[in-house]
Amino acid sequence: MSANAASPQAAASVLSAVDATTDVRTVNGVDLHVVAAGDPDDPLVVLLHGFPEFWYGWHDQLEPLVDAGYRVLVPDQRGYNLSEKPESVRAYRRQQLARDIVELIDSESRDAAHVVGHDWGGMVAWDLALRHPAVVDRLAIVNAPHPTVFRQHLRSNPAQLRRSWYAACFQVPWLPELVCRYDDFRLLERALRETAAPGTFADADLGRYRRAWSEDGALSGMINWYRASARYSTTVPRERVDAPTLLAWGTDDAALGTELAVDSYDYCAREGRRLELFEGTSHWVQHEEPERLTATLLEHFEAE
Repeated sequence: MSANAASPQAAASVLSAVDATTDVRTVNGVDLHVVAAGDPDDPLVVLLHGFPEFWYGWHDQLEPLVDAGYRVLVPDQRGYNLSEKPESVRAYRRQQLARDIVELIDSESRDAAHVVGHDWGGMVAWDLALRHPAVVDRLAIVNAPHPTVFRQHLRSNPAQLRRSWYAACFQVPWLPELVCRYDDFRLLERALRETAAPGTFADADLGRYRRAWSEDGALSGMINWYRASARYSTTVPRERVDAPTLLAWGTDDAALGTELAVDSYDYCAREGRRLELFEGTSHWVQHEEPERLTATLLEHFEAE
């Protein structure tokens, strides 16, 4: 495992405007590479990336959150970049991914945190809030449906089923890894460039992503999230989220229809819930609208 190796994308120095550190923390039996910034005594925010990103996907949010008075942790989730990459598909079950974050919060000697998740990171954040509600002060979800809503739409919404075709392709052994690696990760690069507004992902950013995808075992680790989701049922003790919840949603998401956001809103506690639609914005809200998203997150964290 390469989590301790020096690597350009691991260095907190890429965040030139904020004083950040990088380390490896053992949580739930795996080693997670974590970028941390802000005063350790400030309120804690955990930012969870999705596919096919890594911690760097939140780089635009780090400085303003720290400046606003927050301690921020951004892990590479298991299977990604410099974090450990278990070989078994079973290791990527949703409950294990959520447990990683429970113990990551505990590694800061905290009982709870504000938790923000995008895409697969959002699915982990939902599961965390439903399975371990005590560890989530406030929840923020960016373009990720409530798990019950997603299951319902996959069964009854042909348009959403068509949008999710690629997840079925990922169930095949070894071939998805081969296709994703082909021609210097052209497919993954296109998945970012062609589903986002022009210019969203700069060449330098994509270079960092390619280095992350090149880490030994990373492609299998990333794709195993999809395989585990299909193979292992996820049962949580409740469906309604107790924590005040923000749903931030780019309405031009190529993979997830806005109706998922509207239906997910009904599973959030009435007190403190908010649905913020980013009209004309793609799945990659934190990249296309970084200032507006960060301002919306801060409003949510600081609301009475």
